[in-house]
Amino acid sequence: MNADHPAVSLHSTAVIIPSLNEAESLKDLLPILNKLSLRQILVCDNGSTDQTREVVDANGATWVYEPKKGYGAACFAGMQQLASDIEIVVFLDADLSDDPLLIRELVAPIVDGQCDFVLGSRVKRLREPGAMTVPQRFANWLFPVFIKIGWSHRYTDMGPFRAIRKSSLEAIDMQDRAYGWTIEMQIRAAELGLRIREIEVPYRKRPKGPSKVSGSIRGVILAAYWITRTCSGYWLTKKRRARSH
Repeated sequence: MNADHPAVSLHSTAVIIPSLNEAESLKDLLPILNKLSLRQILVCDNGSTDQTREVVDANGATWVYEPKKGYGAACFAGMQQLASDIEIVVFLDADLSDDPLLIRELVAPIVDGQCDFVLGSRVKRLREPGAMTVPQRFANWLFPVFIKIGWSHRYTDMGPFRAIRKSSLEAIDMQDRAYGWTIEMQIRAAELGLRIREIEVPYRKRPKGPSKVSGSIRGVILAAYWITRTCSGYWLTKKRRARSH
């Protein structure tokens, strides 16, 4: 896997980073992203009480404040701040579980005109032991099965590390503001017939602090609830959307 892709320019690419009390991780992540010459780095602060804003400002990134709690709410707030010349949007968690240097790897097929949506797939052989909990692994098996049954597209993962053409993201018209954000994007991408590709990416245990989702029973339950609600809601309204098109 070539993570460099020196021929791929990121001058029209923005990275949206939803963040809640991730100042320590951002201290390491943002300097790496700054080396990639991205058009925009948007840190979407979901009500942090740590030094997130100070870290963002010190690294020249854009601080976007969204006090309404929810992974999707933070991501959506970032979308509202995209520059008019942005062509590709990357979503990346702040916790350094994904390798930010692989952004070029995700963006390259879109730049080349081969696809519209690229998902980083956290395959087992590239995954650090313990990086994903049992509930996460189970959900990663279960929900792609639902999408295959309902929308005839087989995903291998629901990972947060992804790149999408801005025009495709606008066509999806994201509605979820909680943990159903990722699966909504994948369902709608399949439903709209976007050209989808998955690229295998490594995944490691977050270096600093517990996960907001998998690090607590409450987080796991909430994530499961919102993903299930989003998936079932789109299934129940699928025929209505098809008629509207």
